[in-house]
Amino acid sequence: MAEESKAILQKAKRDAERTLEESRQRGEEEINRRLRQSDRDLAKRRHEIDRRERKLAQREETLDKKLDLSDQREKDLERIQEKNLRLSQELEKQREAIRSNYENAVKRCEEIAGLTADEAKRMLLELLESEVRSESAALVRRIEAETKEQANKKARQIITLAIQKCATEQVSETTVSVVNLPNDEMKGRIIGREGRNIRTLEAATGVNIIVDDTPEAVVLSCFDPLRREIARLSLERLLGDGRIHPGRIEEVVAKVEKEMAEHIREVGEQTVFDLGISNMHPELIKTLGRLKYRTSYGQNILQHSMEVAHLCAHMAGELGVDTQVAKRAGLLHDLGKALSYEMEGTHALIGAELARKCNESPGVVHAIAAHHNEEEPRTIIAVLVQAADAISSSRPGVRRESLENYVKRMQRLESIADSFQGVAKAYAIQAGRELRIMVEPTELNDNEAALLARDVTKKIEQELEYPGQIRVTVCRETRAVEFAK
Repeated sequence: MAEESKAILQKAKRDAERTLEESRQRGEEEINRRLRQSDRDLAKRRHEIDRRERKLAQREETLDKKLDLSDQREKDLERIQEKNLRLSQELEKQREAIRSNYENAVKRCEEIAGLTADEAKRMLLELLESEVRSESAALVRRIEAETKEQANKKARQIITLAIQKCATEQVSETTVSVVNLPNDEMKGRIIGREGRNIRTLEAATGVNIIVDDTPEAVVLSCFDPLRREIARLSLERLLGDGRIHPGRIEEVVAKVEKEMAEHIREVGEQTVFDLGISNMHPELIKTLGRLKYRTSYGQNILQHSMEVAHLCAHMAGELGVDTQVAKRAGLLHDLGKALSYEMEGTHALIGAELARKCNESPGVVHAIAAHHNEEEPRTIIAVLVQAADAISSSRPGVRRESLENYVKRMQRLESIADSFQGVAKAYAIQAGRELRIMVEPTELNDNEAALLARDVTKKIEQELEYPGQIRVTVCRETRAVEFAK
């Protein structure tokens, strides 16, 4: 038993020694492992520190280089500033020298030319003004030629088509009417005892009855065609009836006036019907009928108004404008001439006011008021009415003027042209519808001739009243003649 215990103890001792030895070996291995790991970490850290130190050294080196470069740049900048300062001083000296030389040169030029600087500037400006004026005239002429080429082509086409489609008879009225008598004995009955019949007839109708040596005829004279027509019809009825005395005269005149009022209304209605115009106020229709007995320079106003209506409609159709409105405005444009004896103001404004009261459209009212520029035309219809009115009023033979007025207008046209510098001779031709101006070629060039035409045109528009338009033609010719011997 003791031996077994001893053996167990020995075994336990050996096991303990073996375990201790193993533990010691494991501990040494762990320590060695950790030492190796520490050495590796330390080497790694040392490597990182070395890398950072190299990088820091590079940065320091770069910074030193930059500092050196900055110092060098500052030095260069200081040198540049010093150089600029010297250059600026030299430049200022040169400026002073140039200024002095310029002043001396100006004084020398003034002494040589005998002109001061202001006088020389003025002469130069005058020369430039002349050149600019010439160039501007050339530019104006070129632009006008380009714009008018297209506008005139289209306008001629439209107006030509309108005139071709419109053919109205020419009516020439006078201020007298002749009543034929069955025999000369009727003159005594017309005069009556102590002239009472003729005085009653003149008082009732407002016309002058001229009984002269003309065989079998008496003459009725009055500026109002309506009164003259009433007097003519009344006298013809009295002659047909045979009873001529003051009471009968007043009765017949009153009856004729009533019938004439009805006739005027029928004329207005027929006119509106012929033109295809609807919904017109009765007052406007009656006033239109009165235009049959109104004339202007011998032109019947109703026929003129119908012609203008047709022209407006045709031109509006070519331009794509409302033809009914254009026709309506053209027909009513001279409406005020039927009332011009009764109201104050121009016939355009009188007619526009009547049309406004009769609920015509604003476009028609404006066209009536603007057809003689009492108002500035703002619509195409207003411009068309102006154009159609000018066409109808200015066509050859449509109006009649006295010889005295005709000669005065021709002389006035020529005197206006002669008032301009450079005009050699002026001729009014084509019944005053063209002014031909001959200019001195040495005083005016081509561009100044174009400006002269514009200036003459403006002066004519300001100082003369005339139907239609007047063409101004400036002629300039230079001839060089030599003889070979």
